[in-house]
Amino acid sequence: MPTPLIELTDVHVTHKTRSGTPLSRDRVHALTAADLTLAPAETLGVVGESGCGKSTLAKVLVGVQRPTTGTVSFEGSDLWTMSPAARRTEIGTRTGMIFQDPSTALNRRLPIRQILRDPLDVHRRGTPRDREARVRELMSLVGLPKALADGLPGQLSGGQRQRVAIARALALEPDLVIADEPTSALDVSVRAQILNLLLDLKERLGLALVFVSHDIQTVRRMSDRVITMYLGRIVEEAPAAAIPDRARHPYTRALFSATPGLLDPIDPIPLSGPVPSATRPPSGCPFRTRCWKADEMCAEVMPGVETAGAGHRFRCHHPVAEGQSSHELATQAAATARTPRERP
Repeated sequence: MPTPLIELTDVHVTHKTRSGTPLSRDRVHALTAADLTLAPAETLGVVGESGCGKSTLAKVLVGVQRPTTGTVSFEGSDLWTMSPAARRTEIGTRTGMIFQDPSTALNRRLPIRQILRDPLDVHRRGTPRDREARVRELMSLVGLPKALADGLPGQLSGGQRQRVAIARALALEPDLVIADEPTSALDVSVRAQILNLLLDLKERLGLALVFVSHDIQTVRRMSDRVITMYLGRIVEEAPAAAIPDRARHPYTRALFSATPGLLDPIDPIPLSGPVPSATRPPSGCPFRTRCWKADEMCAEVMPGVETAGAGHRFRCHHPVAEGQSSHELATQAAATARTPRERP
């Protein structure tokens, strides 16, 4: 097996809240026991509700967030045992990140030419003439006219600004690009253009891509594998082709059932109850307070990792049967919600 481009082993990220005294502050469990590998040129989709840890995972992958415990390896080397200079070189030149809102991700006082030159200047790539040539190449790569090189971000449309952000992420020819909600701040009319651009660049440049989004149907279509996160945990990892019909975790099935399609009628699986607090997660399975299948075992024991074929893993004591229809699951969940019972 080839060496993974990046690998996470039992990674935890916890933060202290700002309220209370230093000794009594609650801890936010932003990421818990994350195990993940990413192969070169692979696309990994990350889905889940707001606050589930998607952005924290993205920051860990690009070395912005240091894990509280656990190991992050880049091509077999432990990222956080490197010297700061070696880590800056390894991660700074070989990874790129595309942020959610290009309006805030770009320095509004700098012309586009300088924004794209900054990574080249910081890492001293080539001569000044080489850097200018690379700027022109990047603008052509993402479909920006040369006339915009001296413009400011505020003079560009939202789609053009995101193209600049993509070009900046590609400036140093990285092996890995993290796209954290790259289309959520854009008009619907330009989202498809940006997504198609990302797919085209991935194929042309041989990039590994981590695509984080709330648009779960788009994630499924763009990705080779999809991971589902809930309350800081990876609860399922499956080939994109297995989503949603062969997903085994109840939360994954509920998440994808709530997305309307153009041809198929929507048949959402209802979930009762609010999302638990990340400062005081439930005992046992974190999803059990909203799951129609939960019982006493779910309250007492964290589910172990089960496999359902090559590249398909999940954590659940009572997984959904493979191929079980969303309509049947929705009926079961609705019947459970109508029958008052005390959650374990």
